[in-house]
Amino acid sequence: MDKRHLGTELAVSAMGLGCMGMSFAYGGQPEADSIRTLHRAVDIGVTFLDTAEVYGPYENEELIGRAIKGMRERVVIATKFGFKISDHGHGTERMIGLDSRPAHVRAVCEASLKRLGVDAIDLFYQHRVDPDVPIEETVGAMADLVRAGKVRTLGLSEVGAATLRRAHAVHPIAAVQSEYSLWSREPEAEILPTCRELGIGFVPYSPLGRGLLTGAIRERESLAADDFRRTLPRFEAANLAANRPLLDVLAAMAADKSMTPAQLALAWVLHQGEFIVPIPGARKIRHLEENAAAATVTLSTEDLAAIERAMPKEGISGGRYTAEALALVDG
Repeated sequence: MDKRHLGTELAVSAMGLGCMGMSFAYGGQPEADSIRTLHRAVDIGVTFLDTAEVYGPYENEELIGRAIKGMRERVVIATKFGFKISDHGHGTERMIGLDSRPAHVRAVCEASLKRLGVDAIDLFYQHRVDPDVPIEETVGAMADLVRAGKVRTLGLSEVGAATLRRAHAVHPIAAVQSEYSLWSREPEAEILPTCRELGIGFVPYSPLGRGLLTGAIRERESLAADDFRRTLPRFEAANLAANRPLLDVLAAMAADKSMTPAQLALAWVLHQGEFIVPIPGARKIRHLEENAAAATVTLSTEDLAAIERAMPKEGISGGRYTAEALALVDG
């Protein structure tokens, strides 16, 4: 698979793999199945693996650590810090606030290194901006980890443009990770132009709209009772029904090109800039391979214009997060 660059130092596969769903939020799956998918990803060149301490919590990093034994030199690992994690509760219930104090940054790094079984983290993100800690202090602590050889490059997730500029002035930021897809276009206003200007990579998570853009989720009842997506406005029954005609249009456009809706949606994301590296999640090998094939798709200017007309920015029913979750998004 072709490579793309995040910042000036980090070369990654043009398509990454979001690993969260293997053990968190979407129901998980047997570890052996996840490891087979991860090994297949590396075999086909999808070597940019994304995780976080809060996925589980902790279980996803441990899974990645077991899966990459013997192949560390073949993968690029990104992980994240920034949440307070309770010892009690289950899943997202354990996320009880934010904490980006320098001491916490250092402690999480050490713990993540052990869980991943690596000497250095390739890309270390702040998961959410902590309003109680100046970004300069947090990035300063992250930069100390780079100087100590424990982290190679730095990233920020769901950050606003003004905060990004302040952070980048302290230490070069290699990548910004935010939700971005045909159905979540918010980064286009400020973050994408800022990344272009400063030479920062952009890593879209949920580039398939948390599965909606695949066309496979037609009804709320198809989600497991404990699936995190049931808490999101866009997955409420009325919003699913309102958005279904748009999904049908996307599916028809994809069929005309002999590809799946997922492949068309991912190809659109990839065509938004060479500095963009999406990280769709995939638990099953067939979905992984389908997603990876999107990296070979070429869309013409006319194709891109047709997709824009079919999927208008303001035409989506339901927000991407609840009001409480959106309050944690910077800027």
